[in-house]
Amino acid sequence: MPRNKLFESWTFKLSMPKPFDDPNYSGLKDFGLSKYNMSGKLHKASLHAPTMRALLAYAKLVNTSEQGQDTDGLGAIGHQDNKFRIAEYKSANKTDCVVFNPNTGKFVVSQFEDGSDTPKAYSLAAGNASGSALLFCLMPIFEQDDEFRDTFLQFRNELSQANPDMDSALSMALVLCDNVYRRIEGAGQLGAAGVKLAIPTTGNISTISHLALDKGSYAPTGTVYGQFTILKMGGAPQQQAIMVSHADFVGKYQLSARSLTAREDAMVPKLPDWYIIPREVVRVCEHAKLTSTTSQPMRNFLFRGEAGTGKTMGAQAIAAGLHLPYTLMTCSANTEITDLVGQFIPDTAGAVSQADASSPLPKISDIIMHPPSVYEELTGIYDDDKTEDDVLQKLIEIAVGRLAQKEEQHGQRIRYVDTPLLEAIRYGYVCELQEPSCIANPGVLVGLNSLLDNCQTITLPTGERVHRHPDTVIIVTTNSDYAGCRDVNQSIISRMDLIYDIEAPDLATMVKRVMNVTGCTDEQETTKMAMVVRDIAERCRQTMITDGSCGMRELKAWVLSTMITKDPYESALSTVISSASADPENRADLITTCLEKQYMR
Repeated sequence: MPRNKLFESWTFKLSMPKPFDDPNYSGLKDFGLSKYNMSGKLHKASLHAPTMRALLAYAKLVNTSEQGQDTDGLGAIGHQDNKFRIAEYKSANKTDCVVFNPNTGKFVVSQFEDGSDTPKAYSLAAGNASGSALLFCLMPIFEQDDEFRDTFLQFRNELSQANPDMDSALSMALVLCDNVYRRIEGAGQLGAAGVKLAIPTTGNISTISHLALDKGSYAPTGTVYGQFTILKMGGAPQQQAIMVSHADFVGKYQLSARSLTAREDAMVPKLPDWYIIPREVVRVCEHAKLTSTTSQPMRNFLFRGEAGTGKTMGAQAIAAGLHLPYTLMTCSANTEITDLVGQFIPDTAGAVSQADASSPLPKISDIIMHPPSVYEELTGIYDDDKTEDDVLQKLIEIAVGRLAQKEEQHGQRIRYVDTPLLEAIRYGYVCELQEPSCIANPGVLVGLNSLLDNCQTITLPTGERVHRHPDTVIIVTTNSDYAGCRDVNQSIISRMDLIYDIEAPDLATMVKRVMNVTGCTDEQETTKMAMVVRDIAERCRQTMITDGSCGMRELKAWVLSTMITKDPYESALSTVISSASADPENRADLITTCLEKQYMR
């Protein structure tokens, strides 16, 4: 059974594209094996229709481009710096826009029918999408392998002939299909040659939203072949903060005329003076406020982005703008539905007996050292004649008495305790739900669907029915690109009223934000440090260093440490460099290529 959705059994039953649609070409062959076909009982190779379509489309695009001819209608392949591989795959009456993240192995795909600007979902399944568009996007990655590159060159040259030798072309096609299949299926064992993909088991791949298109989040910065028509060139613009004063924002978007208690008022976040209110935060408050009188008020929001881009601070700012108490829940791999809505715990209030409240029983070493003193501690009577046996006898009496006292109680009482999420739902607060994509059990968040639907209810194990307060705002913050994170369930995504991808700020904003947070006054030095952090993050993407983090938090720590040590180089080693990777070789590379561009030891 294949480990990847691209090679499920139905994909091998699809009809082959011309000129490989000859029935004699189908089935397993004992020739045309790639060098990676080394394991398993049966050493065979076969053509794979989705791979063949991708190979033929890529061969035609490359040959046409190298001949200097018009590539209109043939698609395009390019990249956004070193962050994404990007492609537009043309097929009958539609274009598949594909974005691949080499660091995570994840795709983002949307289909556009000819003449339409409405993105449609891409689902890898029989009768829908075969995966050719995904494989087409991966072609430059496959070409990093010598066998694939050399064979593909011969393959496209052969097909460009007026009368190609189809026996030779078949043998090359088998090698190429087998190379792709083995490097994806055996990625975990092939090291650098492997191509690791993370395709959901459902086959439903994340969609390029209208917002991402408008923002240019996946705009190519370079083209390898062809010309992009939907994902326009230019690169992703940086997040721009809008200058909104705190006085014009805090408390200006109240959802109702309710009065908060003293405790609730204390739970409303106070924004620090240095905080620059992002555009996304203002938009969320506007949508929540202006839809309050409608039948479906907007109350569920999702922030996605790398660590340190301000997702949690944004959630707190939203609570300040709405003038609502803020609560927080952080998810983990072991989070269950009971961890989100509440739990039974023992009720010990007023049930502690005098015996339980007494001092701990003495240790054996104390008894051996001086029995009379220990006896006095237990009874209040000092007697030099008391021996170890006397003390031990008294200890037994006290222990038995305490046990009897516990047994006389009428059973342990328990009570049901609200979680921060349930408290927010019950009383109308803002609750940030952090990293739900880390939850191992995919059914956990689905259990919250009734609460994510506005004005719905959930029945607790106690039998109580909790109605969602109309002011309750839930903000999901997640980063699906980090280790341990998974795709958020589609039923949860569909219940989010707004979804914002929070991008890292530009250099000037980074410098200003860090200076405001740390109190550093040296703008020139802070700018140099921000440049190093930016270079480290880019280097990590280029070399696929994924075991650490380098962003705003690390820059802040570096600046604070430098204010103490007065040595940026020394402080960098224990902040940004050590945080970027745990591997000594990776750290040495980052020091040489990034840190020492600005600072020399």
